[in-house]
Amino acid sequence: MNHLDGKTVLVTGGTGSFGKKFIQTILSETKVKKVIVFSRDEFKQYQFQQQYPNEPRLRFFIGDVRDLARLHRALDGVDVVVHAAALKQVPAAEYNPFEAVKTNIMGAQNIIEAAIDRGVERVVALSTDKASSPINLYGATKLVSDKLFVAGNAYAGGKKTRFAVVRYGNVVGSRGSVVQLFKQLADTGVLPITDKRMTRFWITLEQGVRFVIDSLARMHGGEIFVPKIPSMRVVDLAKAIAPNARLEVVGIRPGEKLHEELISVHDARRTVDMNTHYVIQPEMDWWPRENLSDGQPVPEDFSYVSDTNTEWLTVEQLWELIKDV
Repeated sequence: MNHLDGKTVLVTGGTGSFGKKFIQTILSETKVKKVIVFSRDEFKQYQFQQQYPNEPRLRFFIGDVRDLARLHRALDGVDVVVHAAALKQVPAAEYNPFEAVKTNIMGAQNIIEAAIDRGVERVVALSTDKASSPINLYGATKLVSDKLFVAGNAYAGGKKTRFAVVRYGNVVGSRGSVVQLFKQLADTGVLPITDKRMTRFWITLEQGVRFVIDSLARMHGGEIFVPKIPSMRVVDLAKAIAPNARLEVVGIRPGEKLHEELISVHDARRTVDMNTHYVIQPEMDWWPRENLSDGQPVPEDFSYVSDTNTEWLTVEQLWELIKDV
């Protein structure tokens, strides 16, 4: 991870699950010059700050990605941006669509504008499996965000700023996850299941952080990086948490898919298999194809969907991942 040595790194959404883990990792394992936590909540910043009472490299900057002027100030002297801020709850986005657009789309534009103007070297934006063939507003806003960051490389013109996207699935034990819900209800003897056929991609917070760090090193600008990760069945997750509980089928919620998708068949012709991960290349003619010359193009009918994945987590493996969450 020496590509971050001597760099000033800003993390939007820095007090979220990903942001805190990312910051903890680079503070402990790199010689990063400075890390700026950019987020809206002063109390969460205060709580995070208590974990590092004597860390001179850490800075806390209250601000919102909706505020271009504040971002412009925050990015002064910044080399690397990891954009993790978003409105992520599917029902909340459906009920407050304008707010999701302001944060997830207009916020992305503001990051791009400010990063170019301030001479930031590299920006990686976090995406979601819900951005591939989206059926809910959250996924749709993240798809737009993905496209904005890819196009931002052309928008930068002759400037040095480069943008890439990392897209992965459900994070084990993140805030609001089904793991927390099942653990809360385990003693009741009944767990609600939306559909017994439901599958999801699964990645640990540690894996997500490492993949973002690796993508920062690999990126040329314009890529959507997709890790190869296992799938899990929601019924197996329920068995791992409460093996004797009765499963009550409650039906799929509005805006929810039966199976999640990370790469659609429509993206296959631009997707390259890089052994440990996939890269969706931009369609634009400015993208030099030799950037990924050591990868293998995927078949034209390829798609990366949780129910047709070749790697699966067992009940036992799921328990090992979630027992300490």
